[in-house]
Amino acid sequence: MQTLTSALTGWRWPVLALAASALMLAAAHAFEQFGGLYPCPLCLRQREVYWALIAMIATGLAWWRFMPKRRFIIALNVLIGLVFLVGVVVAGYHAGVEWRIFPPPAGCSVGGNVDPFAMGGLDQPIQLPACNEAPFYILGLSMAGWNGVVSAGLAALSFAAAAITLNSYRKA
Repeated sequence: MQTLTSALTGWRWPVLALAASALMLAAAHAFEQFGGLYPCPLCLRQREVYWALIAMIATGLAWWRFMPKRRFIIALNVLIGLVFLVGVVVAGYHAGVEWRIFPPPAGCSVGGNVDPFAMGGLDQPIQLPACNEAPFYILGLSMAGWNGVVSAGLAALSFAAAAITLNSYRKA
């Protein structure tokens, strides 16, 4: 428990959250490049959350370097948690579209072609999957569902990091 608490204090949690975001993007790109699972438009929306997190955390850590106050790191951890919650909502919506609970957004129900010029000069356009067709399920959840679970866990850890830092602030 002490190891988890120390990992959630100070600058450590934002760095771990940045690494987790980069790892999620790397996994998504690996599924695309090595598994041939091209992303649908909603998959790309889920990736945008992680790109936003990386930019926000890097900027926050740079600012914290010049203003190393606990209040700032508490606020940064809360913001990280809120953005991870946005990831939960986007992933939950995508999973709901796959389960046909929600209607897909316009242009998402039928797979579309990608411009080969935009993809680096490929000879053939790539057929994108429809947003409502999950390529596979693991333990009953699609990739979008698992992304939501991971985002929820990371959000919880972010809020825990803010609370732990706040409690150490109150004790000091």
